[in-house]
Amino acid sequence: MESIIDSFIGKKVLIVGDVMVDAYIMGKVERLSPEAPVPVVNIEDRDSRLGGAANVALNILALKAEPILCSVIGNDKEGLDFLALLKAGNMTTNGIVESAERKTTTKTRILGNKHQLLRIDNEMTHDLSQGENEALLAVFRKYINDCDVVILEDYNKGVLTEKNIPVLIDIANKAGKPIAVDPKKKNFLSYKHVTLFKPNLKEIKEGLNSDLNLKDHNNLTEVVKELNGILKNTYTMVTLSEDGVMITDHKDFEFIPAHVRHISDVSGAGDTVISVASLCLASGVNQHDIADLANLAGGLVCEENGVVPIDIDKLKKESRYLSHNSH
Repeated sequence: MESIIDSFIGKKVLIVGDVMVDAYIMGKVERLSPEAPVPVVNIEDRDSRLGGAANVALNILALKAEPILCSVIGNDKEGLDFLALLKAGNMTTNGIVESAERKTTTKTRILGNKHQLLRIDNEMTHDLSQGENEALLAVFRKYINDCDVVILEDYNKGVLTEKNIPVLIDIANKAGKPIAVDPKKKNFLSYKHVTLFKPNLKEIKEGLNSDLNLKDHNNLTEVVKELNGILKNTYTMVTLSEDGVMITDHKDFEFIPAHVRHISDVSGAGDTVISVASLCLASGVNQHDIADLANLAGGLVCEENGVVPIDIDKLKKESRYLSHNSH
């Protein structure tokens, strides 16, 4: 496993999808407001982090590979904050399109005494305009030949659309680049002819309108076969939260159980899983090892509080421990 992790170093990953700023306002609550029955938060700290597809970029960077983020943000204060966060993280801003017609998605969480009291979303979720879409495709074409793998990271905020998804896939396939997809409900069945499609159980259920119990392995196998009949993808990897992952090339179906963990926070685990899986694709790793390593990494980040990228040293250490104990 460790040699696989070492093979990630220096790989270039082109990530297309919805980016956002995750902002936090933290403070103390000692009283209720006299104006309305709400807590008064006295601010002690503020923090802004990269979110959405940009969190995938952070994971790629943490795995010693090079992320190239391709997205559309607003020409606004939040957009400037986003670009500053990218630069502070030593990531290129060259793939980011700025648009005067759009807002930069920002989710502000207000925490009082370490508990979230409120979340304020400032965003537009309609599909990109024709001009924005053309600008996005132009940047994608510019970087496609120079990358080792493409990730399409969909948060249903309008950057990936029914219109541009087939075009992006076609460009990547013609360039001979593997494509990994982290889908959401809206465009679920648009991702045809990709290398690896990674939904979770809820997304499969919604995407195919299935009322089967998908925790049953036989039912899940049937549904994935049905899905592959529509999408014609090479691999399907389904994350099963506490039950681990399932991966298949649509001939062999492998179920890999989760490792026992002290789960602290599951947010962001999917971003880590798609990051590891895509780098495995770039390194030509077999399906069993893709699922095994991605499953391990996803579990590790769940032990941390909040959304944090994978720690490569912890991942190596854990993979050594597991390979030692499995022999």
